[in-house]
Amino acid sequence: MKLILRLFLTAVAVIILAYVLPGVGVEGFTSAVIVAVVLALLRAIVKPVLVFLTLPVTIITLGLFLLVINACIILMADYFVDGFTVTNFWWALLFSLLLSFLQSILYSLLKDK
Repeated sequence: MKLILRLFLTAVAVIILAYVLPGVGVEGFTSAVIVAVVLALLRAIVKPVLVFLTLPVTIITLGLFLLVINACIILMADYFVDGFTVTNFWWALLFSLLLSFLQSILYSLLKDK
């Protein structure tokens, strides 16, 4: 149940950010839910492989290269989902930063106190 709520909140965050950022677009809530699912799958499967392959660069940059990996994950989601568009790498980087920030705020609402 918590996974479904997290996917729903991620879809809400995607819609909010697509409305705010001019370089990001989403066609509707269905596309936003698909983006949330694809992002979850990419973060679970592809991101650990990319982190392992780029470990020396990540260590040299003190972890800042992880932002580039997150932007690449967003661009992959753009490639896989038809109703989701990101114009370039810089919008993907900004989108990933703001999505992480917004998700942390929205997920804090789910925590049991």
